[in-house]
Amino acid sequence: MIRRLLVAVVLTVLVAADADAQRRRSGGGYGGGYAPGTENNVKYDGRFTFARLRYEGNWRWNQEGPGWSHDYPVAEQNFLQILKEITIMKPFMEGSMILNVNDPELFKFPVAYLSHPGGWNPSASDIESLRAYLQKGGFLIFDDWPNDEYYHGIEMMKRVLPQSTPVQLDLTHPIFDSFFKIEDQHVTSPNAVFLGIYEDNDPKKRLVAILNLENDLGENWQYSNMGWNPIQTNEAYKLGVNYIIYAMTR
Repeated sequence: MIRRLLVAVVLTVLVAADADAQRRRSGGGYGGGYAPGTENNVKYDGRFTFARLRYEGNWRWNQEGPGWSHDYPVAEQNFLQILKEITIMKPFMEGSMILNVNDPELFKFPVAYLSHPGGWNPSASDIESLRAYLQKGGFLIFDDWPNDEYYHGIEMMKRVLPQSTPVQLDLTHPIFDSFFKIEDQHVTSPNAVFLGIYEDNDPKKRLVAILNLENDLGENWQYSNMGWNPIQTNEAYKLGVNYIIYAMTR
């Protein structure tokens, strides 16, 4: 427990040290139902860059805007700060990307993040593009996925990969030990379930997507410098780092 607290303090301090600068660069995040566009996208230069997917569909709006934009841009700014400080990766720190699912630019980014898949209704071109992306080695993180959105999100994913069947992952899966050793899958949320989708629906092959069901890593990243739930926030960062390291090394 003491070790967890120490790590939590270190990660929180790393984020808090850069929080004011991030808010100045980003304007403090989007609220009031504003849907960010691509005007703040950065120019790709080969470094790891956080890529968030924007989708058309029945957007789940709240005070933060449509579901796909929840926690943007502070969540990715804080997360990239952690990735930079504790790994040997040199991520792009000056911004991130918002990409339509069918944007050809997506293929430049090995990892993509999609929030609130319950509002996602992919077009035919979205389906074709995302299928090709995953088959060519892309890795997709589904986050902020409440139970009431489960069946819709799974139905949409089956349009992308018709034979896919999500498999519940336990802590023996390599993704939970790719950088940090995750020892409790329920720290970030008491009802958290992690599901995986495999290449060719074969658990012996590459994991192409992870589904954070009843879990919201992005919200923990966004509010990490506020000091709320430091252990929960700490574990959310550890999971995110593990996802990236796993995806980039397989």
